[in-house]
This record gives sequence, C-alpha cells and structure tokens, in this order.
Amino acid sequence: MSRAKTLFITGVSSGFGRSLAQVALSRGYRVVGTVRNAAAKAEFEGLHAENAFAYELDVTHYAAIDAVIDDVESQVGPIDVLVNNAGYGHEGVMEESSLEEMRRQFDVNVFGAVAMIKALLPFMRQRRQGHIINITSMGGFITMPGISYYCGSKFALEGISETLNKELAPFNIHVTAVAPGSFRTDWAGRSMVRSARSIADYDALFDPIRQAREEKSGKQLGDPLKAASAMLEVIESSNPPAHLLLGSDALGLVRRKIESLSAEIDCWETLTRSTDG
Repeated sequence: MSRAKTLFITGVSSGFGRSLAQVALSRGYRVVGTVRNAAAKAEFEGLHAENAFAYELDVTHYAAIDAVIDDVESQVGPIDVLVNNAGYGHEGVMEESSLEEMRRQFDVNVFGAVAMIKALLPFMRQRRQGHIINITSMGGFITMPGISYYCGSKFALEGISETLNKELAPFNIHVTAVAPGSFRTDWAGRSMVRSARSIADYDALFDPIRQAREEKSGKQLGDPLKAASAMLEVIESSNPPAHLLLGSDALGLVRRKIESLSAEIDCWETLTRSTDG
C-alpha cells in the first residue's frame, strides 16, 4: 500500500468489528472505530499508539453521525473503507415479539448502517473512490424459525447494499455485503436479545432451537480472525464482489436455498407466465 488505508468500523469493542480492527492494525492499516463509552475508547486506542482512533457513537443517534464523520475526515484523514459492523441479533417467535423489538432491530441493523453511509458518501463521491462493507448474515439469504426480525433486517441490508453498489459504480465506489455464517462471536451469547416465551403452541417447534443456539454459542465453526483476513482481502481487491459469504455452513445453506427456490420457480412457471397481457 502506498498509503495506509483508513478503515472506519462501527462497533469495534467485540465480534467481527474487534477482530477486523486487530488484524488490520497488525497489517499497518489505520483504524477508526466507534465505541459506546470513554473506557472502551481508551482501551481501543491503546491497541496502537499511532493508528487506532476511537469515537463514542451510538449509530442510532443519527444526528450525531455527521459531526463524527466530519471530524474524522478533517483530523484523522480520508476514510477509504466504511465497515458497517454494529448490530445485534434478536431471537423470538414473531407472534411473541413486540413491534418495539422489531423497530429497535431495524434501527440498529438497517437505519444505523444507512445513516453512516449517507454521512460518508459525499466525501467518497467527491474523491471518486471508496469501499463500503456491510456486515449482513447468511440470515440475509436463508431463514429459520425464531429470528424473523433479524432475518428481515439482514434481507433489507442485503437489498440496500446491492442497489447501492449499482448506484455508486460510476463513482468508483464499491459496496460489498459480507454474509457470515456461524462464527465464534458474542452474537448468540451476550449480544443476543431474546423475547420472553408466552404461547405454548410454539414450544415443540422453538424450544429446541433456542436451547441448541445457546449451547452452541462459543463453539461455532467460524474463526472471526480468519473472517477478518478474508474481509481485508476483499478490501484490497481491485474488483471486489457485491456479495461475499463467509463460512462453509453459510455456503451450504445458501446454495440449498437457491436450489430450492429455483425448483419452486420452475414448478409454478406456467402460473407465473399466465398473468402476462
């Protein structure tokens, strides 16, 4: 790299954000990360005396985002890559989960990411270069009982990312939606918000799923540090993908979803065509 790229990563205190920041710093990148409090700010900036910068920011405090981006651009330097990592998982049968829980899920996972993008795009567009990485999930392609709000938020971010990639192509700005499978992060542990059970009819379907997810937490196949290395490879690519799956479980599940969807489309093709005038 002729100049060390500057990465802006939301949510660097844990999970993929922390792993990506650590690997990037070890390879000479400059990393700006968002944290939730002063103690986390001091801890993150202690990772590297020169290349680690932290800002206290909640991505749902939309009015505060522009000032943070402006300050980074003027005081730290141009942001080359935005990584929208901040997010969390909501688990709960939809009928048992409140609308307020859904709003919160979308506020963080979708609206927060979009607000960050909108604040930074004028700078990237003026420079005619940049890269936006949106951390989605295999849950942005496949679904399973008990995480409807989470999957809905990730389906939304996948669609926004793909559309944005087409809108920004004339400006040499790339957008990649990175969809991890199951990794050893806190997603299914302390970062998971779980709705209380209230309808016995769902016990047989959902109780085993919730129990299995809790028991698997921390034992997943995916290595977050290897995911970080994969993301850096994409960041350094001259032709990055619009979508990137991470993990063999994500690969298998998404491929099966595509095969099933293709078969269903074929099965109903006659009816589909019958609506043409």
